Amino acid sequence: VQLVESGGGLVQPGGSLTLSCHNAGDTTSFGAMGWYRQAPGNQRDLVASITSGDSTNYADSVKGRFTISRAANTLYLQMNRLKPEDTSVYYCKAVRTGPLDRLGFWGLGTQVTVSS
Repeated sequence: VQLVESGGGLVQPGGSLTLSCHNAGDTTSFGAMGWYRQAPGNQRDLVASITSGDSTNYADSVKGRFTISRAANTLYLQMNRLKPEDTSVYYCKAVRTGPLDRLGFWGLGTQVTVSS
């Protein structure tokens, strides 16, 4: 398994970005998948998650602005109305079975910077 994130970059406040995460290593099927983010000096926090049955969950800070989705084993995060406080490295995580907080696979992250 090799999770690879893409789609990060620099965007102005109020702008949009779409992050993607795919498995470049093999054809492993995943159960739950999710996006986390970590700013310098902070812990890594869950942003959004999605189960194999497409049930979703969001952090309060992104509800109504971010949308998580998946197609086969590719994970997406549509981010709208971005704010400077959304600036972080965003990481993709996937688990084979069970809940997302189990031991799983991580990508290396993609930087999102929201600044004017």
